[in-house]
Amino acid sequence: TPPPPPPRPPSRPKLPPGKPAVADVSRPFSPPIHSSSPPPIAPLARAESTSSISSTNSLSAATTPTVEDDGFIDKLPTFERRCETPAGSSRGPSPLTMGAQDTLPVAAAFTETVNAYFKGADPSKCIVKITGEMVLSFPAGITRHFANNPAPAVLTFRVLNYNRLEHVLPNPQLLCCDNIQSDTNTKEFWVNMPNLMTHLKKVSEQKPQATYYNVDMLKYQVSAQGIQSTPLNLAVSWRCDPASTDLRIDYKYNTEAMTTPVALNNVQFLVPVDGGVTKLQAVLPPAVWNAEQQRILWKIPDISQKSENGGVGSLLARFQLSEGPSTPAPLAVQFTSEGSTLSSCDIELVGAGYRFSLIKKRFAAGR
Repeated sequence: TPPPPPPRPPSRPKLPPGKPAVADVSRPFSPPIHSSSPPPIAPLARAESTSSISSTNSLSAATTPTVEDDGFIDKLPTFERRCETPAGSSRGPSPLTMGAQDTLPVAAAFTETVNAYFKGADPSKCIVKITGEMVLSFPAGITRHFANNPAPAVLTFRVLNYNRLEHVLPNPQLLCCDNIQSDTNTKEFWVNMPNLMTHLKKVSEQKPQATYYNVDMLKYQVSAQGIQSTPLNLAVSWRCDPASTDLRIDYKYNTEAMTTPVALNNVQFLVPVDGGVTKLQAVLPPAVWNAEQQRILWKIPDISQKSENGGVGSLLARFQLSEGPSTPAPLAVQFTSEGSTLSSCDIELVGAGYRFSLIKKRFAAGR
């Protein structure tokens, strides 16, 4: 039997009966391939190469299916280190003790993933795809509150800068929205409270020790403008001779890609180099060479406006070979960042009954 229709806030206009209105569900994901911006740095290519922002970060709730990546993403290299971060609040809120008239604390988290594929030093060939999700986090005590108050206020929120988003996928079991809204910069959603209460009760039974529960609400793709939308611009050049290989990686921190410029943390540059490397020369800055896996790894703690040269730098290495020449290989870059998004999205509550205890924003290099 179908679930009961969600209660609608009284001020909201009536919609025709049927399934809750959900916008933009059926359109496929596809990365935009366009950019007219100038190259961030001088041309480098002696031998053409590719580089990519790539990692195995998992920043979403593990129990929720993720949006499938496009084919080109599947071909990107991955790192050996995995980064796991909770999707909700950074620490569990205390169990609730409140009366029926008190506001309920809710936390929100925007987590975005940028996938960028650079080809040599040509910015017009940069392919960018940015995906994201918005998660609401509820304190464990809210299930007891709902049990004592089975007809709570409808949780309604507004997403700001909504016009920056494409292919929005609201959680069909929990979220409802009007298809027609006069302001394209914002979008209002309200929660199917019976379904939410049923879901939270089920989770509380499965995880009785949990202090808070994360619930995926929205998945989306961000409208990207090529290389201008990447927080770290890259260009790679290879000089491949029979006896040696010269590798140069130029990078540039791009403040324009972020709502609020924040540091890129734990930045790693990983490049495989074949051709029988026997010796490394002139490696700047120092890097780690893995002889077994035949790849070089640079680690930079953070890159930001406060970095040397405003976050513009180069990585250099020369490799002596016994079986050269080398074949230029893809560069993969990993980083995380806290305190900003690439979409500029924000969230605010509509109506009474709830309050935001925390709104968290972050992005990372994606797989």
